[in-house]
Amino acid sequence: MSVLTPMYPRSTKGELCGLFGNSRQAWYDSQKRHASTEMQEVFILKLIKELRKEHKRMGIEKLHLLIGPTLREHGIKFGRDKLYFLLGAHGLLVKRRKYRPATTNSNHIYRKYPNIVRDLKLERPGQLWVGDITYIRTELGFVYLSLITDAYSKKIVGWCLWPDLTSTGALNALRMAVDAEGAKEGLIHHSDRGIQYCCTDYVVFLEGAKIGISMTENGDPYENAVAERVNGILKDEYGLEATFANYLEANEAVKTAVHKYNNIRPHASCNYLVPAEAHKQTGELKKRWYKKDKQTGTKMGEGQQNDTVAHAFENAKVT
Repeated sequence: MSVLTPMYPRSTKGELCGLFGNSRQAWYDSQKRHASTEMQEVFILKLIKELRKEHKRMGIEKLHLLIGPTLREHGIKFGRDKLYFLLGAHGLLVKRRKYRPATTNSNHIYRKYPNIVRDLKLERPGQLWVGDITYIRTELGFVYLSLITDAYSKKIVGWCLWPDLTSTGALNALRMAVDAEGAKEGLIHHSDRGIQYCCTDYVVFLEGAKIGISMTENGDPYENAVAERVNGILKDEYGLEATFANYLEANEAVKTAVHKYNNIRPHASCNYLVPAEAHKQTGELKKRWYKKDKQTGTKMGEGQQNDTVAHAFENAKVT
């Protein structure tokens, strides 16, 4: 109408609306609806921006869930898909992060050890440690988190955040684990074949502490799935996926995340004990999930499950 009125100044709004088979009242009603929709969208965008201050990478599903009660209080009906298009139109969708720095370099001259834990049955803490390295973002670049996790209890027993991928970070995490836990007889250290774990300094420390050495053999992440899963939990559930201002801020966040992970989060694979409590146990820990038979797709009972480390690794994503 705003376009047609200047073009046909002698025509009334009723006449112009009639050209399109509508009444003047219908036009006024549509104007009111349009104004109301715009007001609702402004209100919703304000709610989203407030949430994003605390949850910078929260997705559409959770945002829609969180603003739902407020929208209902104001009598606003606004679906998830509509919210998606609204945020997209205003540049508020979370962009998927594409670049992930490589943390494993297995193309080196050092000896690569065989996997000796495939059929190892876990019966106590201090029997098998798994090591892995993941990246943490800061505004100044990437820093790298080395972790040592007890495969029996899922407790993080050693960690170190280091500014580069030299072996120093991994070695510091291992030293922390040995200082805190000691190296019990028969302890095995399992990791990928990255240069940090194969280099002379790391291997000499393991041998000096009389810790057995085991490594993945074919690059399959499931060969070290417990360690991979711990990385995922720390990032997805305890905020380490965020971008921190600097190394010191990231280090404090890691310290907090490790404490919460070890002392607050129960694990289905440890009879719903938190890792710190599971670490005090011995003997088989009851698993509160069921393994699916790969051929039939049906759930297997506890008596049918083979509780080897290999099976624990295959199911680590549901711990």
